[in-house]
Amino acid sequence: MSRSKSKRPRPPSSEPVAPESPAVAPVAAQPEEGAASTAAPPAAEPAPAPAPESAASAPGAPVSGGLPLNAARVWLSAYRVEVGLFLVAFVVLASFSSQRFLRQSAAPHFVYQAQAWLEGRLDVDPRVLPNMEDWACVRVVEGDKVRCAGRPLPTDRWYVSFPSFPAVAMLPFVALHGYQFNDTSFGVIVGALAVALFYSLLRFLAKEGETARNRNENVALALILAFGTLFFYCAIRGEVWFSAEVMGVALTCLYVRNAVRAQRPLLAGLFFSMATLTRTPLLFTGLFFVLEALCPGPEPRLAQLKALARDWKPAARKVGLFTLGAAPLAGLAAAYNVYRYGRLSEFGHAYLFNNRVNVDIDRTGLFNWEYLPRNLEAAFFKLPTVSLSPLKLAYDPHGLTLLLTLPVLVFLLVPKTRPRLHWPAWLTVAVCALPGLFYQNTGYMQFGFRFSLDYTPYLLLLFALGGWSLRNRAVLAAVALGVLVNFWGAVAFRGYTELVRNW
Repeated sequence: MSRSKSKRPRPPSSEPVAPESPAVAPVAAQPEEGAASTAAPPAAEPAPAPAPESAASAPGAPVSGGLPLNAARVWLSAYRVEVGLFLVAFVVLASFSSQRFLRQSAAPHFVYQAQAWLEGRLDVDPRVLPNMEDWACVRVVEGDKVRCAGRPLPTDRWYVSFPSFPAVAMLPFVALHGYQFNDTSFGVIVGALAVALFYSLLRFLAKEGETARNRNENVALALILAFGTLFFYCAIRGEVWFSAEVMGVALTCLYVRNAVRAQRPLLAGLFFSMATLTRTPLLFTGLFFVLEALCPGPEPRLAQLKALARDWKPAARKVGLFTLGAAPLAGLAAAYNVYRYGRLSEFGHAYLFNNRVNVDIDRTGLFNWEYLPRNLEAAFFKLPTVSLSPLKLAYDPHGLTLLLTLPVLVFLLVPKTRPRLHWPAWLTVAVCALPGLFYQNTGYMQFGFRFSLDYTPYLLLLFALGGWSLRNRAVLAAVALGVLVNFWGAVAFRGYTELVRNW
């Protein structure tokens, strides 16, 4: 079906066109292209004499406000709120990180993986391991790769038992600092960046008409992510488990920003692969892009799905480009997994060395219905414990109910509005949360159910979509409770590595 297109008027070809300035600051409004063609013909006007060269542009004169400086000013003007949020989050997170901020964490697995790559080896040198916690050990027995048992042998191969993208991100810094690179301060910086990226995502959605939130509300929601969720204590600790969670949030923001309406499928695929190779449950958030590719418009979803029978090529093209964007990193990760463990999708948890979870893994596997009750309890039903003699408030290291660590969750169940992204976001939360509920591990040791951080950005996005005012007294009370509880977590939480070392 042909579609007529309106064209803007162009200036006559006989008129000279002035060259564009190399750096132009943003202005409130600009005339439409070609508007000059409606003015009086300039033929009667004599050509102006060339202006004398200014002192600033004379040869040898110092340049003030050159292209790089002007570009930096334009960028800072456009993203001043993001920069402000980054600085605020960095200062607060670094302060709460306290003495940890100045030293490497007790579980710097990604640093050791990056250094091993720089030394030209795909495994990790077992002679320099900082601890024996959550490393994968592979032993070849009669041609088969099995988990190491008993005393380690010289022929055993040791690997990080987690997806490796955080090690890729640390490579340039490890190249400078080696094994001593401070993963704790790196995690704080990534955490502050994630807060700014989440605000940028909310601002983009408001600009596109997907939410009705103003700038102040979006700033508040970004600060809720920073200090009113489990993100708070995860971002200040370093350590392999928490570093991956925080980086996963940052990459999720970049992924969703490019996946909305499937506008940038290649970039969405790239950031999706980065997120998945940081936190494997984020693999399931690929559903968000698929839903956006199939139903990008404001029309009813059923009508858009029916229309695919007549014109499916645009959606197929977007999914294909998304796959193309994700393929390079996915292919490298699959090859690396085959080299290490002999399986495409194995990241190492089946080969954990001398770990308490090995009994469950051997008996029922990594995922099983049997694990559902204890994970549901850790996510929704575990409460703090109070002792009166002496007065003490304590938490269970297996988990703490999301109703305390993310109280605004209750408002998602009764939204005031259900805009276009309501169901895609909810379905993404569901498919991302379910694997963790059937997983062999609750996340121990932790403050709260830390696996929920994988889908916390989508939950806060649902709150932004839901229409509840941040000035509502009930909402304010929920936000205050969340900040108070997570402040407690940031101050009180002592992880496994700290307890065994009596820090």
